Amino acid sequence: MSTESDARFWDRTSRHYAASAMADQAGYERTLDRTRAVLRPDSRVLELGCGTGSTALLLAGDVRLYLATDISVAMIAIAGEKHAAKPIPALSFRTATAEALMPEAGQFDAVLGFSYLHLVRDLPATLRQIHALLADDGVFISKTPCVGEMNPLIPMLLLPAMCAIGKAPHASVFRAAELKQQIKAAGFEIVAVEKHATKGNDYRPYIVARKRS
Repeated sequence: MSTESDARFWDRTSRHYAASAMADQAGYERTLDRTRAVLRPDSRVLELGCGTGSTALLLAGDVRLYLATDISVAMIAIAGEKHAAKPIPALSFRTATAEALMPEAGQFDAVLGFSYLHLVRDLPATLRQIHALLADDGVFISKTPCVGEMNPLIPMLLLPAMCAIGKAPHASVFRAAELKQQIKAAGFEIVAVEKHATKGNDYRPYIVARKRS
């Protein structure tokens, strides 16, 4: 398994992903509202792992610049189709990983990663890159599954088996406490940890972290 195989997985499943229903629409709306409250009209925003662009299309109209990226060419193609039907001047889409983006001084005021961090292959390196992409005092906002807190059969048996036969991409197993520690170690101060789910168990903490100089 590799980054390239992960990209191929998302390419294959992109149309199914785009057609799937939101599992917790009310919880998703809460996440959107909370994120809008953090962003400013003059914010320059980077979204990592944007998928087919649904979140980008809902947030980009409220900020100065919004670059939405994903590892999958097919996902970005679908996002482009959506954007063509509903143009937003501040929004652009690009096939890229965090590591492929060149850090520039003060490039982004906010980096977003929703259902993203558990899918990266080197979490500490990705978090360091996010830190480098942010302006001083910029914010990183994440909401990602902490697989280590789910039913033990998922990380121990089900997930490895699905990855082995190409039915799932790479997924890292960590708990919320470990995730927060990794974010801090990358040079961030965590300013908020929230639960946004409106039904069922919530293994996806919404975290707002501010870049330390």
